[in-house]
Amino acid sequence: MASTRRMTHQRSRPTRVLAAVLLAAVTGLAPGVVATASAAEPTPTTAAPQENRMRDVVPAPVAATPDPKATFRLTRSTRIHTQAGAPAAAEVGAYLAGLLRPATGFDLPVTPVHGRPTGGINLLLTGADARVGQEGYQLDVTDRAVVIRANTRAGLVNGVQTLRQLLPAQVGSATPQRVDWTVPGGHVVDWPRFAERGAMLDVARHFFPVADVKRYIDELALYKINTLHLHLADDQGWRIEITSWPRLASYGGSTQVGGGTGGYYTQEQYRDIVAYAQARNITIIPEIDMPGHTNAALASYPELNCDGVAPPLYTGTEVGFSSLCVPLERTYEFVDDVVREVAALTPGRYLHIGGDEAHSTEEADYRAFMARVLPIVTKYGKVPAGWHEFLKATPPTESRPQYWGTATVDQEVAEAVARGTKVVLSPANKTYLDMKYDENTPLGLKWAGYIEVRDAYDWNPGDYLDGVAEEDVLGVEAPLWSETLTTMDEIEFMAFPRLPAIAELGWSAAASHDWTDFARRLAAQAPRWQAMGINYYRSPQVPWPGQG
Repeated sequence: MASTRRMTHQRSRPTRVLAAVLLAAVTGLAPGVVATASAAEPTPTTAAPQENRMRDVVPAPVAATPDPKATFRLTRSTRIHTQAGAPAAAEVGAYLAGLLRPATGFDLPVTPVHGRPTGGINLLLTGADARVGQEGYQLDVTDRAVVIRANTRAGLVNGVQTLRQLLPAQVGSATPQRVDWTVPGGHVVDWPRFAERGAMLDVARHFFPVADVKRYIDELALYKINTLHLHLADDQGWRIEITSWPRLASYGGSTQVGGGTGGYYTQEQYRDIVAYAQARNITIIPEIDMPGHTNAALASYPELNCDGVAPPLYTGTEVGFSSLCVPLERTYEFVDDVVREVAALTPGRYLHIGGDEAHSTEEADYRAFMARVLPIVTKYGKVPAGWHEFLKATPPTESRPQYWGTATVDQEVAEAVARGTKVVLSPANKTYLDMKYDENTPLGLKWAGYIEVRDAYDWNPGDYLDGVAEEDVLGVEAPLWSETLTTMDEIEFMAFPRLPAIAELGWSAAASHDWTDFARRLAAQAPRWQAMGINYYRSPQVPWPGQG
């Protein structure tokens, strides 16, 4: 899915500056952009007040009860204990240790524990509050121990993300910091509102290397996002190796918007991304858009074109001009091969086939195409996902339609929901992270309007679309299209602080929705982003530290 406007701005990656203090700005970015890095040498710092840290978690937990008399201290002798005989708990323990070691400089050995925990950090797959379900957790902090309990590995990972936010902000630094590593005492019981809390990254318009995708995965994990939708193919580039059709990647992936060199992921690299995400409780949903948004494929293989003539590679940003050849049997051999290979690489439930903006495909041809393609997806063990336009082809009830419109009424979505289908909400005027914040934003597009932080936060997925109730919503997803984005700094600038806003809508109970409180908690995230070197937009709507 794409915008309907051409690219308006590109810029090179700003230089990250290592310094003993956090920078408020960096050369080459507009006012309001912050890019920082950890100090080169350990620097004495003071932590935020304990009671504030307990209240500053994003997304807001279901219930958090502070105990101001208790404080846990992480020290050189602290161990991470995991439930004996539970490999999943041991995996999460190793993940937690990897998060904490760089900034603390502590060894934090991970060891199994039998019986009741007596000290240190404990990760247990038993004894959690019955309400936490499959992704929730219970966290208890006393003077002697931190105990995270959950029913599943996913729940432990989510508890770890809350623990990270209860530690001082410097815990995100890549080098040792001289900090009193305290965790405020208290009790947290927490579980998600929606099953799916997602983000999407467009690697087709501009290609982003594996390291950038992994960095984005780490940033998503902090806010309990559990799906990453990768837009792997479009008119401007094909980004995944298909061994049965090798020119898709070698030729179709050789360029990008503006004419750069492009790139693609080998199957080994894609598997690596999938595994990296899985370790952080994030499921990859791959998208191969069709029948439109297919110029890179059509340019790679003449036989996919109705006239047998390959069009040139495309580096612009207009949409809706390309289409696979519906009457051609070779088209379905191609789709079968692509779906088979991508499905084999992807352990997640869904395979996204796009289906949007197929303006050059006749309505009857579109339906005929989907009638052939949807069974191919199910044949290879996947549930079809698509942009909401594919509902006109009446996909299976268990399919995953993704609404990206700007209206609050959509008849086809309402009819699908009435048949039992659940929908993912990505309204473009609320969740599209590539939209400009305001008229002065140097990056992004504006066809869906400007989206400030409050616009991204102040809506209710449970009653946004007519005919779609809370129980009909599978989740929310924040897409980030890359027509104007070329670097990780630029991705972060557009994602932060809006991404945590969408994450909170997906996780936190509707009753907790409060802009003033969220803006305060969001502001408290800024020191964490600075410690992690995350570039972000200093929205005037948020009371950032040091203002006023």
